Amino acid sequence: MKILHVESGRHLYGGARQVLYIVNGLAARGVENVLACPVGSEIAHAAGDGARVVPLTMRGELDAGLALRLRRLIVQSRPDLVHLHSRRGADVWGAVAAGIAATPCILSRRVDNPEPRWMVAVKYRLYDHVIAISEGIRQVLIAEGLDPRRVTCVRSAVDAAPYLPAVDRGAMCREFRLPPDALIVGMVAQLIPRKGHRHLLAALPALRTQFPRLRVLLFGQGPLAPALRAEVAARGLQEVAQLVGFRDDLVRWLGGLDLLVHPAEMEGLGVALLQAAAAAVPVIATRAGGLSEAVADGVTGVLVRPGDVADLSAAVRRLLAEPALRRRMGEAGRARVLSEFSVDAMVEGNLAVYRRVRASHDTIRLGH
Repeated sequence: MKILHVESGRHLYGGARQVLYIVNGLAARGVENVLACPVGSEIAHAAGDGARVVPLTMRGELDAGLALRLRRLIVQSRPDLVHLHSRRGADVWGAVAAGIAATPCILSRRVDNPEPRWMVAVKYRLYDHVIAISEGIRQVLIAEGLDPRRVTCVRSAVDAAPYLPAVDRGAMCREFRLPPDALIVGMVAQLIPRKGHRHLLAALPALRTQFPRLRVLLFGQGPLAPALRAEVAARGLQEVAQLVGFRDDLVRWLGGLDLLVHPAEMEGLGVALLQAAAAAVPVIATRAGGLSEAVADGVTGVLVRPGDVADLSAAVRRLLAEPALRRRMGEAGRARVLSEFSVDAMVEGNLAVYRRVRASHDTIRLGH
């Protein structure tokens, strides 16, 4: 079997890293992979031997020429099916290209933001099947009119192995200029509005009064960086919170957190939460999208109402005050990731969808 994967992300954020897991897992199972990605993207360098990488110009949703470039690649590479992993125009123009080339096409849906029913009715006709990375996303699509038989939940995964070793807390405090006895709270997310950074910052003034050793590290990059720095300054939180940017060595530090907080207003699943759980870090998240699938409320962390600063504050206060509870939740989170969110399970789930779509397409083509 040969699969053409299309990933339009330029950075190795959660979605692109999932594509790497899938490509490498498929290659280990004897599947031939072709990966179309933007020129100069990080995934192009990271793919290694898992796929033949084809860098393409990808200019976004208005780039109709992408359909022609992808059609040309489909004709040249002759895949059994096309798997579209991201949006930014790749979802629509990739499906158009596959349709012109009469090649079956699958879309991975990674976000839970709602779409108008008319758009779902029109857009999702382009795909032979949809893979939702959480049951929450699947239910959003079904509620918007997509036939349940045409969407399958295959949850995102995390390679837990790099997060299992203990982190040197002393080295972490030196790296981020933290007091040796700091209570370290982290947030790992793109700096964009729906991730909810402002809710965490709103909770900090009261929390710092009760926990003078509290320090917050905001990992990530994005367009909100200037506004968040301004808010940190306006609230007088310069000694408490710092934006540390995107770190490609996050695996070295994640396990050093006392707590991960993710106050997102919308979220597909939250791979950073699974990574934190693998590192035995308890998680506070909201009940948005698929986050309730990533966090077992009361077991591996705590779920709060989206946008509710008081609810968020109470959860953070409780866990910071109870180190034994943090340890129990961290251990439970690690065990859950190892048993329920393995890369092998995700790869097998995607492969099962490929086989069903291919079999259905062959049946239609042969006229049976």
